[in-house]
Amino acid sequence: MTVDRAVLLFAGLVVLVSLALGHYVSAYWYLLTAFVGLNLIQASFTGFCPAASIFKKLGVKPGEAFH
Repeated sequence: MTVDRAVLLFAGLVVLVSLALGHYVSAYWYLLTAFVGLNLIQASFTGFCPAASIFKKLGVKPGEAFH
């Protein structure tokens, strides 16, 4: 698995978990969904993603999008 795929997997999981928590626990969890979406948008423009940096430090193979 590359950093790119790890970031996409992590973002998808966080979105799904926050949607479930928003539905069953509190609507405030939807803010986490919004944060993930905004972070993905800013990463597409800047190329910087905090999750990618963490995955790199954990030794995940580099990908094409996040160098």
